[in-house]
Amino acid sequence: MTTARKPSGDAKIYAYIAAFSAVLYSVLLVAPIVTSQLTTQFNLEASTAGLISSVELGCFSLATIPAFLWLRKANIRWVTLACISLVVVGNVVSAMMTTFSGLLLVRGLTALAAGSITVIILSLSAKASNPSRAYGVFIVCQLGMGAVILFLFPVIYAGRPVAAVYLTLSILAVCCIPFSWCVKGDELRAYPAAAAVGRMTRKVFPFVCALVAVFGFYVALGGVWTFMGQIAVSGGTELSTAATTIGIATLAGVATSLVGMLVGENRWARVFVLAGYAGMAASMFLLFGAPGLARFALAAILFKVAWSWLLPFLLSAVSRVGGPQVMNSTNLMIGSGLATGPLLAGALIDATGGFGAMLTVSLAVLALAVACSLVVMRASSVVPDAGSAVLPDGAADAGLGDAAAEPVSV
Repeated sequence: MTTARKPSGDAKIYAYIAAFSAVLYSVLLVAPIVTSQLTTQFNLEASTAGLISSVELGCFSLATIPAFLWLRKANIRWVTLACISLVVVGNVVSAMMTTFSGLLLVRGLTALAAGSITVIILSLSAKASNPSRAYGVFIVCQLGMGAVILFLFPVIYAGRPVAAVYLTLSILAVCCIPFSWCVKGDELRAYPAAAAVGRMTRKVFPFVCALVAVFGFYVALGGVWTFMGQIAVSGGTELSTAATTIGIATLAGVATSLVGMLVGENRWARVFVLAGYAGMAASMFLLFGAPGLARFALAAILFKVAWSWLLPFLLSAVSRVGGPQVMNSTNLMIGSGLATGPLLAGALIDATGGFGAMLTVSLAVLALAVACSLVVMRASSVVPDAGSAVLPDGAADAGLGDAAAEPVSV
């Protein structure tokens, strides 16, 4: 059975995704600014200040675990309102904290609330009639906010206490509250027939490959991108010049993800994903051997463009292979990959005194992600027939006829 979502319904979902993904991920995007300010304000060592980022990213991902219990049962509008209210309060309280330990606790709880909304975003994207476009919106808004933060926040908040950053994040979160009404609340609820279809169509091996693909992708991405500036410096490029180059690469990534969003679901999606992986691999090869400015610039831009292009199409394929909870699990893989990548890369750099081993391991992890992605895309191209399922009145309008996020031609 194929159920087409009304265009107005998709528009509201896109608005919800755009607003919340841009604002909630800004907490992670401002991490470099917050870390440097905390180091000065609380007289911390770099490793201690870095705990803020680790705790926030960890709690962002751990929100997945309780979501297994409520995601298919709760009214997501009220969950969103509750969680965004906690984010607002958490940022205000963070601005008032005078001890680092207290701040650490508050940031963890705030990230847990923000991560719960992210689980909803990913699951709603899978329910859209054009999942690739929905994931494109998800990525475009993150990268767009990242570009704004990269270029404006250091200027605006230079010399100001970290409280100013947290209060700004609180105001941005307040602006998101009206977008909670873009969802009716029952879009993700599991009706009995839909749940049965989801159980019948779940395939264990493709599901495992989907999680490994996403985890491997983010391990490679997080490890290489985190140390991109240091790789540039090793080739004789000034740090300020490297930062500018990375900023240009970020803008290129925004433009690329915008194009991917406009393309949406496409029969060439498998080619798009493989081309993106090839671009990431090529950029990693360019980073070997202490690259000069020209080679580094080419590698940075290619890397950003490649991953920004392939990710919406990969997530769309992933959403079709694992049943109703697949995107909840995917959120955990995203956070775990982003946390593991920099740690693994840093350990390899410290152990070898260079970047060659880190790049080699990242390429190997990326190759594993490619292999798993091929399994996922092959499995997701076979759409099971759910025509025998009979849903309650209103279930189809809520997008629940596609328990495994069945794609609809648009």
